[in-house]
Amino acid sequence: MTVLLILTAIAIPSLMYSFRTYQLNDAATRVSDALKFTRFEAVRRNTQVCFLMQSGSGSSWIIGTDSNCSSTFTANERQQVISGFAALLPSGVAPSPSAISTALGGASLTTKSGLNGSITFDARGAIRVGGNVSNTIFVFYIGSTTDPEFGYRAVILVPSGNIQIWTAPAAGPWQQVS
Repeated sequence: MTVLLILTAIAIPSLMYSFRTYQLNDAATRVSDALKFTRFEAVRRNTQVCFLMQSGSGSSWIIGTDSNCSSTFTANERQQVISGFAALLPSGVAPSPSAISTALGGASLTTKSGLNGSITFDARGAIRVGGNVSNTIFVFYIGSTTDPEFGYRAVILVPSGNIQIWTAPAAGPWQQVS
């Protein structure tokens, strides 16, 4: 019995770390997939389609495709909730994005997570801001405000509509995953 208790005491922290890492990766993948789906819908329908983010209760966020860019979700639009341990974080919570900026040619990043809003994709899949094709690089930070020791994820949306996922430990630096 003593051996079993000792093995359990050793295994639990490792299992918790693995579980928290999985939650962060899952949330980043879901944000990335929702952005890709919205971009695909814009191209498929040959019209503008919006990716929408709305704050929910507590630290939860509702993200998804707003097919008519009405700034509200309807019952038939694809949406999902990001909640629990992994949440969308505002700017300044995650480590400095300087490594990401450097990898992207020194570009400045605009944080979209932690704010209600939308991103518009045109019929070609490019990002539009104010009716014009945008050259802005958007970043969505994902992590835990209560347990930063598990690290952070960043979903990067470049002007062409391509998406990257980055990871960083609590103190940085960022490294590209995909």
